[in-house]
Amino acid sequence: MNLQGLTRELSLYLESRVREGLLASGVGWSLVLCFGAAYACYYLSSIAKKPQLVTGSESFCRFLQDHCPVVTEIYYPTVWCWEGRMQTLLRPFITSRPYVQYRNELITATDGGQISLDCFDNHDSIHYPDSSTRPTILLLPGLTGTSRESYILHMIQQSKALGYRCVVFNYRGVAGENLLTPRTYCAANTEDLETVIHYIHNLYPSAALMASGVSMGGMLLLNYLGKTGKDTPLKAAAIFSAGWNVFESANSLEKTVNWLLFNYYLTTCLQSSITRHRHMFDKLCNMNLVMKAKTIREFDQQFTSVMFGYRTIDDYYADASPCRRLKRIGIPVLCLNSLDDVFSPDHAIPIEIAKQNPNIALILTSYGGHIGFLEGLWPRKCTYMDRVFKQFVQAVFEHGSKIFTT
Repeated sequence: MNLQGLTRELSLYLESRVREGLLASGVGWSLVLCFGAAYACYYLSSIAKKPQLVTGSESFCRFLQDHCPVVTEIYYPTVWCWEGRMQTLLRPFITSRPYVQYRNELITATDGGQISLDCFDNHDSIHYPDSSTRPTILLLPGLTGTSRESYILHMIQQSKALGYRCVVFNYRGVAGENLLTPRTYCAANTEDLETVIHYIHNLYPSAALMASGVSMGGMLLLNYLGKTGKDTPLKAAAIFSAGWNVFESANSLEKTVNWLLFNYYLTTCLQSSITRHRHMFDKLCNMNLVMKAKTIREFDQQFTSVMFGYRTIDDYYADASPCRRLKRIGIPVLCLNSLDDVFSPDHAIPIEIAKQNPNIALILTSYGGHIGFLEGLWPRKCTYMDRVFKQFVQAVFEHGSKIFTT
């Protein structure tokens, strides 16, 4: 074969390879497009849904529809991170941490201990320049949380824009302050919370006051409200990702995957929070067993239930479960939970009990995890939970008189 023939054969060969490559590339793009379309259909039909709005009061329902419309809108979880465990794990790393400058106050508890409050006064408030009448929100973090948690910082950012003041209740021993008495905190004992609420109310008697609790903070707040009924300075409350039945929460968190992802880590955080003051508890309980705990239940059995005088861990868990006090709450309370939250299993959410109390409204999303509620392609600045918080506190402070009159 001459040079011209060789050249022609090589040209035909290369041309055929190019055609094959283009064909393969076309097939690849077709597969990608088909998969993308299928995923989009699945997401829109099965993942993105309106939350369930559960309340026994038509007027409360209409109030939320008129002044807090986010609770009736479709919640679109982040398309690449909608599963509950993923949302729970990734939120602290994905969401931003707005800068907040606090003013710290230490107040005295009933037993002689001290409670650390981090205050955001919002002196630049345009809507409420008079500090004495500036609406105030008391914020309660989760089990081992402080005023530095991202979800607390976002709540303060939302409140700042509305002109409100915020006070963060740091549980004893977790924010760096010294323990003066051998006592920390738990979800059942509301004495410290009562002290904080009445301190703020007496400090600003002319300012409207409400509270918002997250996870264990929500459980503590619900238990307080269940004990006090209408006899509270609080105008309303917002609860996020509360565990309604502690027994069911503990059982869920002790499943193998959940223990590996969450339970063991939180147990070590609880142990770390008391290590600095270990000498104060040596006469109270067996600290060697406390420090060997591998689950939150074991920690509570050896430490928390003993410290607060419960006969058994079951007695403590029964007293700490907010579902037992839901009927007695006497002020408007909005509670947001996700049905895929491993910290608060869906079967333990007291839907039927909530329907019997006109002061309660449950917002139940299909996805969102525990304090997750991520939305948008890259959810750094705002979550669904943040939007619910902002709209509800604004509705209460500006239209609260209409909750049971509309």
